[in-house]
Amino acid sequence: MITAMKIAIMQPYFFPYIGYWQLINTVDRFVVFDDVNYINRGWINRNRILSKKLKFYNLPLLGASQNKKINEISVDLNTLYTRRNSRILHETYLKAPFLSEIEPLSEKWLYISSSNLAGYLTEQIAMVCGTLDIRTEILVSSQIDKNNSLKGEDMIIEICRILGATEYVNPIGGTDLYHKEHFEDNGIRLSFIRSDLNEYPQFGDSFVPALSILDILMFCGIEGTKAQLEDYSLLHP
Repeated sequence: MITAMKIAIMQPYFFPYIGYWQLINTVDRFVVFDDVNYINRGWINRNRILSKKLKFYNLPLLGASQNKKINEISVDLNTLYTRRNSRILHETYLKAPFLSEIEPLSEKWLYISSSNLAGYLTEQIAMVCGTLDIRTEILVSSQIDKNNSLKGEDMIIEICRILGATEYVNPIGGTDLYHKEHFEDNGIRLSFIRSDLNEYPQFGDSFVPALSILDILMFCGIEGTKAQLEDYSLLHP
């Protein structure tokens, strides 16, 4: 009897939105895709938080380039500590109801000593998962013995095959990237997750969805955020 094994593979992001954590929570193994190229102005080292207007919350880097892999880039720890991102977060969410619960945690999640970008983000992801009681096994792509000449869908299938996946789950935005038949030919079911992005009270203005996980934590707390981990649909093409 074949044991079901759901796997997701994603680049590591800086305090990503609730949908990222729903994806991790719904699979058995989550692979941090650290040996693919860095993307400028993407979500790898920044995310959106809510003040009087939307603004980006950034992780300073050294030598960032789209010609480098994520695990070849360094976090600028000196600038991170000098800039005091924690003050930005405190001032932004000063009137949020769960500031006192979340701020001590966000300090730990932000000031990680690893200077490697992939290592920093992987550790941050694991720490947030622990707080949200997400028990998914987290693996790192560069540590998997695979055929690194493969690209795109073929690489995803290669990782799934090595890890014994029976189902691969991807965010809904990737429906045009993957082909059901290709996965089925390799004995893998292809699924897509779509987050409901439920509204929650923010600062009394119109709701702004898909912000950093820090936003929902500040307004809903740990238990309220955990309650939203199941608010998604799993679609099968």
